[in-house]
Amino acid sequence: AALNDGLRSQVSAALKEGRVAPTELCQRCLALIKSTKFLNAYITVAEETALKQAEESEERYKRGQPLSILDGIPIAVKDNFNTAGIETTCASNMLKGYISPYNATVVQKLLDQGAVLLGKTNLDEFAMGSGSTDGVFGPVRNPWSYSKQYKEKSVPKSHSEDEESNWVITGGSSGGSAAAVSSFTCFAALGSDTGGSTRNPAAHCGVVGLKPTYGLISRHGLIPLVNSMDVPGILTRCVDDAAVLLGSLAGHDPKDSTTIQDDFKPFELPNLTDVSKLSIGIPKEYHAPGLSSEILALWSKAADLFKNAGAKVVEVSLPHTPYSIVCYHVLCTAEVASNMARFDGLEYGHRSDVKDSTESMYAATRREGFNDVVRGRILSGNYFLLKQNYEKYFVKAQKVRRLIANDFVKVFRSGVDILLTPTTLSDAAPYTEFIQEDNRTRSAQDDILTQAANMAGLPAISVPTALSERGLPVGLQFIGRSFQEKQLLTVAKWFEKQVQFPVIQLEEVKRHDSDVFQHQKSASFS
Repeated sequence: AALNDGLRSQVSAALKEGRVAPTELCQRCLALIKSTKFLNAYITVAEETALKQAEESEERYKRGQPLSILDGIPIAVKDNFNTAGIETTCASNMLKGYISPYNATVVQKLLDQGAVLLGKTNLDEFAMGSGSTDGVFGPVRNPWSYSKQYKEKSVPKSHSEDEESNWVITGGSSGGSAAAVSSFTCFAALGSDTGGSTRNPAAHCGVVGLKPTYGLISRHGLIPLVNSMDVPGILTRCVDDAAVLLGSLAGHDPKDSTTIQDDFKPFELPNLTDVSKLSIGIPKEYHAPGLSSEILALWSKAADLFKNAGAKVVEVSLPHTPYSIVCYHVLCTAEVASNMARFDGLEYGHRSDVKDSTESMYAATRREGFNDVVRGRILSGNYFLLKQNYEKYFVKAQKVRRLIANDFVKVFRSGVDILLTPTTLSDAAPYTEFIQEDNRTRSAQDDILTQAANMAGLPAISVPTALSERGLPVGLQFIGRSFQEKQLLTVAKWFEKQVQFPVIQLEEVKRHDSDVFQHQKSASFS
């Protein structure tokens, strides 16, 4: 079985029929992780645990009693979800060596259904960033940097420069998870999405990135960044697989009071043939400063695709969108300041050797444990929360957030079913170019098209659409109504089928491991 067959249609069937064993699948993925080590997608590879889980899965298949469609399926998890027995670092010195005593609810749910956990993926420190370049374990490299498509289009000044400085970023902060899925080292991965951290790297790495409605999936065990916006995200190679994972993860969790109370019924996505009853909204404010002409053309082309298929395509307005990035900055840093207070060197994580006083130990621990980005956000957040600033910044930002959420409510009430927008302003930037600007500037630019959905708590998905002139992936985003994931994913699946996004041709990996790659056929599982 090819490593990129569909979960629902092929891999699960191959496992049931015994055409491929869970241990074989696991070993192949582990071999690929080793051969793609240069991507730096994983922080921790749990080889022993994964093989043990695969052996247990194999026994269940032999008895004809698989736990679910995910039984024996190799997955990866972003390193800001707690995993019992496996280190959880958040790519920070503050948590180096920290092993959680419990699993995050989403991790536990996957393990309960027989999924095989390969390891923990790389990210920006504490998920603060949009490039996966600011973690303590170094930047993640985009697998497309080593693809035939990119190499044919990029002209290096010299051969040595080609290998070392021509590689592009994955986007972030879930870049490790996106790279892991894109390079075939796992079938699906978990990310987190606070302002676009799942959809942004999905667009840059040519995979599907789903941010569910706030409260649909439990946040228990996800180390928080912004409690009121964080959502566990799903990264897969096709929309159908995102639906499979969503069905496994969604629903009420007594350990997270923000989750929905109702039971969630998993669904199989129908094959949409008639889009004539659909109304697609094109928000004019998303024609944002810095949007590349290439992405604008692709966005228009996608709108025409729906129009020509019979859907109603209307321009809509979300008037408060221009204020969202400033509003997000205030709310994000305020919640970060509060959340980061727990890292004091007493209970867990890094502890400084400074022993002059408790106060100096706190200060030294946080200075040594956090990078500049995290420290900067803590300082900003505490400034906005000062008594004299609270009303002026924090309360005002909450009011603007309400206006942004109401913009979406009005548009959906007007009869629009789904919003179609770009996911990113351009394709992935070369690393050398990306690091010229500071983290705050980059995040403000890169989150502009994605974070309004987090402020409003709406479901959104990035679907790989085409390759840019540089041979790099470009994604478009669909935003749906609250808790209407089925409709959102059905439309995304129809679009995915129309655009036929090309397969990544990983020349570099073929050289490293031709045996593992000899069966690769298509980019999505199904």
